[in-house]
Amino acid sequence: MPKPKFAFLLLKEHPYGREMLRQMLSEEFVPSIIVSEDSGIADEEREKFLKRIEGKDVAPSIEDQLHSLNEKGIKVPHVEVEIHNSTEVMPYLAELKLDLVVFGGTRIIRGEILDYPKDGVINSHPGLLPECRGSASPAWSVYHDIPIGSSTHFCDNGIDTGMLLLRREVPVKRGMTYEDLCYETLVLAGVLMKEALMAYENDEWDSMRRPQGESEHPTFRNAPEEILQVVYQKLLEQTYAHYVD
Repeated sequence: MPKPKFAFLLLKEHPYGREMLRQMLSEEFVPSIIVSEDSGIADEEREKFLKRIEGKDVAPSIEDQLHSLNEKGIKVPHVEVEIHNSTEVMPYLAELKLDLVVFGGTRIIRGEILDYPKDGVINSHPGLLPECRGSASPAWSVYHDIPIGSSTHFCDNGIDTGMLLLRREVPVKRGMTYEDLCYETLVLAGVLMKEALMAYENDEWDSMRRPQGESEHPTFRNAPEEILQVVYQKLLEQTYAHYVD
């Protein structure tokens, strides 16, 4: 199959989306359009995550990556909206015959956007599904002794509940910090999205697609400070249950 024609949605300059774009471009998966949400939520989430992975190798900005493409004669439209909802986004997608929409770190999105592309909307989540849905997956994984990893899945009207394509554990070694785990799941999420697009190109999705099943845990919200303190202590004392060494 040819490479998919897809739109890429992300919160403005979020490191999660920047890494995902870097991974996709490494295999020449070039979006037909990039739609960034420029909002207070986007600013808050970007700064929070940059702090969480401070000192790590953050991928080049979206603008820098697009500039590199421009130098090769490849022009990708990049638009900004106030919020990723159908009213704001669909005018930019409606004239494009898209195979897919790819989420690279967004708020919860529902409605027409999910129904528009021919072959669905896919997202990479920095947690293992179905065990760890929602926010702050590395923190809740340590807190509840859930294995740590990332998953690529289809998006439906739930939160991280759509059919699975890929999931892979991060090997957690003694001495790794919470920041290490946030970074490792971020990179792995980008790698899995790249691999999912490679599988699409090879017409392998029908054999890969599978239901998630149920989780014994609720859908998590952002981890409050008291939860993070327990996480830091477990990693410091190396009492997390899933070390590989």
